[in-house]
Amino acid sequence: MDEKISGKQFLMNVLNGLAIGAVVVLIPGALLSEIVKALVPNMPSLAMVAAALSMSNSMMGLVCGTMIGMNFKFNPIQSASLGLATMFASGAVQINEGSLAIAGTGDIINMGITAAIGAAIILWIGNKLKAYTILVIPALLLVVVGSVGRLLLPYVSMITTVIGQGVASLLNLQPLIMCILIAIIFAILIVSPITTVGIALAISLAGVGSGAANLGICACGFGLAIMGWNVNSKGTSLAHFIGSPKMSMPNVVKKPATLIPIIANAACCGILASLFNIQGTPMSAGFGFSGLVGPINHLNLAAGGWSFMNIIITLIVFAVVPIAFGILFKYVFTKVVPVVTEQDYFLNI
Repeated sequence: MDEKISGKQFLMNVLNGLAIGAVVVLIPGALLSEIVKALVPNMPSLAMVAAALSMSNSMMGLVCGTMIGMNFKFNPIQSASLGLATMFASGAVQINEGSLAIAGTGDIINMGITAAIGAAIILWIGNKLKAYTILVIPALLLVVVGSVGRLLLPYVSMITTVIGQGVASLLNLQPLIMCILIAIIFAILIVSPITTVGIALAISLAGVGSGAANLGICACGFGLAIMGWNVNSKGTSLAHFIGSPKMSMPNVVKKPATLIPIIANAACCGILASLFNIQGTPMSAGFGFSGLVGPINHLNLAAGGWSFMNIIITLIVFAVVPIAFGILFKYVFTKVVPVVTEQDYFLNI
């Protein structure tokens, strides 16, 4: 751990930790949340499972911080301490009149900043503490780094607010143009440290705007899975749309051109959102295909509800079309206009 780390490697360690941590905590809910919600009224015993899924999401700060520590090859004490500090700074832990409550996932940008500060301190200290590591590191990181991160939280959260205001201004545009732009923006945001759900809630993104956001995320999830299908494991590829495309965030930062096929796919899907009047709520926007949140909410809100025709249209728009465009744009941008290669989408997990 005393070896020198370049600025680029430091950044990639942080981004990889955030990406893997986010997927780990979101996968359980993505796979089971909608099924459990539907079954709980008739099977009250599943309420415990629902609570576990909710808890998993709120542990993002702890898991991301720990994963970042592992990427730096920190020892278990250092990694766990970094996780605790990141968790406290995330904002998921609420303090109210002496009581602690855990809600939401927290701000992932602040998690990254806090973990980066903590990692820099651990690298600076190195192995100088020897036997005193277990006494000093946990307290130092939680009290000092965690508190600094917590103080930064309101200011860092403003980034999400500003982006939300920018997206909100798009809602005044002509519907077709609005849907295309929102789909593209959410396809990009889902592979950034910005929380798409937070943006949607901040601006109360509902109706066809929410539907366009979800289709943009579907385009990103299926598109990234298809682009990296031959170089990643099948489980890693499937996790892009079953869980979250955010796991490819390091690749996007390393080579922004990897987003070109995704943006093209999202633009086409945005057109369909307008043509088929795809619906959603502020809470469902930002999930895409994950956990079937996007498709299920559209069916709940669409005229005619869960009719056979609506189910077919939903299946086509949320899965068939993003997959078809994913295959098309993979061919276009790797063969016809070769701006990316499949290797650009490789994930070392």
